[in-house]
Formats: sequence, structure tokens, C-alpha cells
Amino acid sequence: MFIGPVFAREMTIAPRRDWTYILRSVYAGLLLLLVSTAWLVVSGTQLITDPGDFARFGTMLFQFLAPVQLILAVFFALTLAAAAAGQEKEKGTLTLLLMTRMTNSELVLGKLFASLLNILMMLAVSIPVFMVIAVLGGVSYYQIVRVLLVTFFSMLACGSLGSCVALWRDKTFQAIAVSILLLVLWIAAGETMPFGKYADILSPAALSPWSAVLTASRPAIDTSAGLLGPIQNFLFVCGGIVIFLNAAAVARVRVWCTRLVENVKLKTENEEGKGIKNGFRGRLVFNFRFRTRQVWNNPVIWREMMTAAYGRRIWVIQFGFAAFFVMCFLSLHSVVTESLTVTAAQLAAPLVPLLLLSLVLVNVQAITSQTSEKDGGTFDLLLASDISPKEYVFGKLGGVFYNMRWIIILPLFLCGYLYWHQAIDAVNLFFLLTGLLVMYAFAAMTGVYIGMQYENTRAATATSLGIMFFLFVGIAACIWIMIAFSGSFETQLVPFSAFMVGGGLGLYITLGARNPSSAVATASFSLPIAVFYIITSMLLGKYLLVFVAVCGAFGFTTAAMLIPSIAEFDTATGRTTD
Repeated sequence: MFIGPVFAREMTIAPRRDWTYILRSVYAGLLLLLVSTAWLVVSGTQLITDPGDFARFGTMLFQFLAPVQLILAVFFALTLAAAAAGQEKEKGTLTLLLMTRMTNSELVLGKLFASLLNILMMLAVSIPVFMVIAVLGGVSYYQIVRVLLVTFFSMLACGSLGSCVALWRDKTFQAIAVSILLLVLWIAAGETMPFGKYADILSPAALSPWSAVLTASRPAIDTSAGLLGPIQNFLFVCGGIVIFLNAAAVARVRVWCTRLVENVKLKTENEEGKGIKNGFRGRLVFNFRFRTRQVWNNPVIWREMMTAAYGRRIWVIQFGFAAFFVMCFLSLHSVVTESLTVTAAQLAAPLVPLLLLSLVLVNVQAITSQTSEKDGGTFDLLLASDISPKEYVFGKLGGVFYNMRWIIILPLFLCGYLYWHQAIDAVNLFFLLTGLLVMYAFAAMTGVYIGMQYENTRAATATSLGIMFFLFVGIAACIWIMIAFSGSFETQLVPFSAFMVGGGLGLYITLGARNPSSAVATASFSLPIAVFYIITSMLLGKYLLVFVAVCGAFGFTTAAMLIPSIAEFDTATGRTTD
């Protein structure tokens, strides 16, 4: 096979894992649950009398599920591909793979497709669900094919991006964070960039996966262009991105890994004071005048803050986030200066993506701060030392907030800018700043808590980010169903109760399966309901209730994860099952 033994091994081992079948079943069940929930909402609030009503329902449902699937496929393909390659570097096994007889293409492509295998299977599972929607009417099979092609090519492009960046960078956190920022900048540029006379060719539907999937989910206006007419340019763009990124990774993988080994060797020699080689006489000259640094009482937070624990070019991540911040700032500036009346929806359009991106980056930093210890083999050494659980947990959290300080400060500054322009009052500014700080604490603690329970970087990353996506994207999608299909919240609460109970059960299995407690159980089942209440109260303009719900629900969940991590450290880290 041209993609080598790495992918062949994954194809052989994947059917033996229980999670392979669980993930497919859960994903198909979630899609069917969304379909059933939407049907219960429509049938409970509207009168279905003729095939036209079924067709309108099928059209709206299909145009809702297609973007949701794209978001999940693109984001998890990006993070899993980056985490898979980054894990090999953290453990030092990538160098061993390069010493085998595998070619560069077999290594790069094999690792890429092995990391995307589960996403590909989940995409295949969605085909029968879409076919069921087509039976209702309003959706053609051509639309389904176009949506699947856009999702597949977008997933392949994002996976290639994550794999290439992970092979280039030397730390898993840098790989995931830079990949996410590049994806966000790609979509933002494709949606907002003016193209002038080239707008027919380089339209948002040709560059942005979001616009492309929306275009693919609608009926084609020009049928003379064939099946791929509306999305043909986008497929060409994604195909070019895939070829370019993988060609660059295949050509440079050995150079990047050799440079990594040389940097590690040079760093080790400098730290040990072994000296440098004299270029004129060819002998070893010992240099005993190297500088020592004083370690703090808590060595964990000292390492997180005073050393290059997550790479030497952390400014790349900050620069990428600053670029996206400037785009959101300019958009908000035009809203508050040009609009006579500023609405909450106008402020949320550029502000919410920035806040979600910062929360995701904080969560990724917290995950990798823990999993990097396990991948590097230093976690067991820390457990054998005299470091207390409180020092370790708070040291990790302090390092997360220190490394992500600009990613946290810039969104808070943007909130202050809105107050300065009188877009929000002082009370709402206090609600917004305090609620954001609580959310950042929740994101950081979730990453550390999940990272302590999972040995595998990919599993920890997928689990923690899955929690974030369910709480924000999943429940926001439910609210969209409520708004799109009906305007009555009271009649729709009963159909959504099953979704909330199922989400709470999933959170409990994720958070409390390995370390069960009554506090985690209470937080798991109450958090989806609280987020549902928060979003609905925000839509109704009841900001005091939003503030109370955010601080109460997310603050309690943060404490429910923090206290067992310190008081029951041995159980949380897996050293004991008692």
C-alpha cells in the first residue's frame, strides 16, 4: 500500500477496540436524536397535513445537520491529526519510525489516514441518516452527495494541516494551537475578504468550508454545470491545499525531525555544561561559567512559567490569535461607531467566535500541560517526588493562565472597549468579565482533570474538546432548532428533556467514570440544563439570570473537578482504584 504499514496497523487494530463501535453508534444515535427532537418540536407546535409540509421539514433539517456535521468533522480531524503526530514526537517514537525502511510518504500519509480513520467511519455512518431525510422530500440525492464531498475534502484538508504543523513544530500544544488558529483565519479570510472582479471564481463558497457546505445543502440553481457545479471551485481549492501540505510534510519531515534531535542534544549539552567543540583545534573545551537559575518553592509552576516547556516560539500562537483579534476588533468598531442602535446580536457576531476560540485554546493548553508529562515519561518521576497534590494541580493551573495570559486579556480588553463606547453599561460589563473568568477557570480545570485520567494524548484531547463542543455548539444547535421550527419555548421543553438527560449521562461517563463522586454526578446532569437556560435567558435579554447561572453552574463544576483532583490525587491520576 502506498500509505504504508502505519495505516495498515491501524486498520487491523481498530476493529478490536470497543470504542470503534461505541463512537459510531453514539454518533449515529446523536444524529437520529436530533432528527427525532426536531420532528417532535414540529409535530407538537405545527399541523402536518400534506407532503409539502414534510418536504419543508426535510429541507430545514438537512440544512441544519450539514453544517453541524462539518464543524465536528473539521475540528476533530484537525485536532486528532495534530495530536497523533505530536504524540509521536513527545514520546520520541517518531525518530524510531524514521529509522525503519518506511519512506517519507508512507510515514506521513499513513499517520494522517490512521488518525482520520474514526472520522471517516463517522462520516460514512451519517449517510443512512441523510438518506432517511431525503425520503421526507425537499432534499435531492445530489445535495447529499455534494454535502458529503465538501465535508470529506474539508476534513482531509484540515487533517493535512494538523499533521503538517505537528511534524513541523516540536510540541503538541504548539501543533494543535497553531492548527486551530490557521483554520479560524482561513475561514474568516474566506468569509470576509473582498475579491473584486474575481468574485465569481474566488467567492466565499470557493474558499470557506462554511459557505461551501451551505451552498452544497441548497438546491443547485444552474443545473447545466453538473453535479459538482456549485462546489467545483471549493473542491479544487481543498485538493490543492491537501497536495501542497502533504508534499511539504513528505519533503521536510526528516529535516524537521533531525533539527529537533539536534536542538535537544544541544540543549542537553548546555545544561550539563559539557562544553563546546573548538573549530580550530578540534578538541573539547569545557565551559564552567554557565548560569544557574533559582527554582521556586513550587517547581511545577516554575517549570511552566520560567522554561520553554511548550516550545520556544510560543509567540507564533499569540501572533495568530492577535491577528484574529484585530479582525474581530475592526468588526466591532464598525458596529459601535456606524450603527445608530446597537443590538446584542450585532455585538455577539464578532465577539462570540473570539471568546470560543480563546476558551478552546485555554482548554488545549491545559490538556497538553498534563499529557506532555505522561508522553515524556516525567509524570511518574513527579509522583515519586515530595511535591504535594496541591502544588502540582495549582502549579499546572497557574502555568496555563500564565502562558495564555494574552489570549485571556485581549477578549477582556474587547469587553472594556464596548463599555468605553457605551455599547454596554457598567453592570453588564461586570457580568461579562466575571462570567468570562469563571468560564476560563472551567476550561482550564477541565483540561487538567481529563489529562490526569487519560494516558493517550489523542483520547484526552478528543474527550476534553468534546465536552466543550457539546456544551456550546451542541446546545446552541438545539436552540437553533427551537427558533427555526417554532417560537414557543414551553411546548418544546419536553422534547428536549431527552437530549438533556442523554447529554448529562455522557458528561457523567466522561468526567466521573474513572473517579465517580456525587458532586461530579450533580454537575454532569445539571450543566446541560444550565447551559440551555443560559442561552435562552440571553436570547430573552435576562442578563442577571445569565450571570447567576454561569457562575453557579460552571463554578460548581470547576470545584467538583478541582477538589477530588487534590483530595483524591492518587485515584484521579490512576495510581489506585480504591
